[in-house]
Amino acid sequence: MKIVIIGGTGLIGTKLAARLREHGHEAVRAAPSTGVDALTGEGLADVLAGADTVVDVANSPSFEDAAVLEFFTTATGNLLAAEQAAGVGHHVALSVVGTERLPGSGYLRAKVAQEDLIAKSPIPYSIVHATQFYEFTRMIADNATEDGAVRVAPVSFQPIAGDDVAAAVGRVAAGTPLNGRVEIAGPDRYRMDEFFREALAAWDDPREVVTDPHARYFGTELEELSLVPNGDAVLGEVHYADWPGRG
Repeated sequence: MKIVIIGGTGLIGTKLAARLREHGHEAVRAAPSTGVDALTGEGLADVLAGADTVVDVANSPSFEDAAVLEFFTTATGNLLAAEQAAGVGHHVALSVVGTERLPGSGYLRAKVAQEDLIAKSPIPYSIVHATQFYEFTRMIADNATEDGAVRVAPVSFQPIAGDDVAAAVGRVAAGTPLNGRVEIAGPDRYRMDEFFREALAAWDDPREVVTDPHARYFGTELEELSLVPNGDAVLGEVHYADWPGRG
C-alpha cells in the first residue's frame, strides 16, 4: 500500500514512516523540504500519483489565530482536491482531543474547521484525536510561564508518547476508513498541575508550579475534562515515568 505522509519529516511523520515501512508499506514522506507544499499545492499531484492513503500530520508554523486558520483550511482544501483528482481512497488526519470543547482557542477553532472540510469531502476519511504528546511537555510548561512561575489548572491530563501516536495513526492508515473519529490517549490520567510539578522536579527546573483554576492553556481556560477523551479511547503503552525523554 502506498501511503503518503504530509508533514512526513516532523516528529510524528518520521516515526509513522518508519513503522509503516516495517509493516511492508510504501511510506512516502512529503514536506516542503522534499518539494511538496500543501499550503501552495506544489508537488501534490506528483506525490499523490498511485497513492492509496494520505495521512496529514502537518502542523501550522504559526499559532496566531488568523495564520493558523489560513494554514489548516488552505492546506487541507488543496490536499483534498489533489487527492480527489488522484483517486486516493482514504484521508487520515491527526487532530486534538477536545477540539470541539475549547472554542476560545484559535488553534483548536482552526482544527475544527479542518475537520469540517474533511468530513464534507467525498473522500472516505478517518480523524485521529490525540491528547498532548510527552515530547511537548516542556513547550507547554514554557507557554504557561508567567513572571517566572508555571501556572497550571487543576484539571485532568492524559498525555501520550509520540511513538504511541505513530502506532495508532499507522493502524488507522492501513485499515478501512472510519468515516468518523477515534480518540487516543496515554495509559495514565493525572491532575495537570501535579503532573507538571513532578515533571519540573525531574528536570531540576527551579520554576514554581502554581495551581490556578483560571490558568489559560494556549489562550483558553480549561474545564475538568477539556483535554481528556470523552468516552472510550485507544490507550498507549508507554507510561510517562518510563519514557526516555522525561528527565
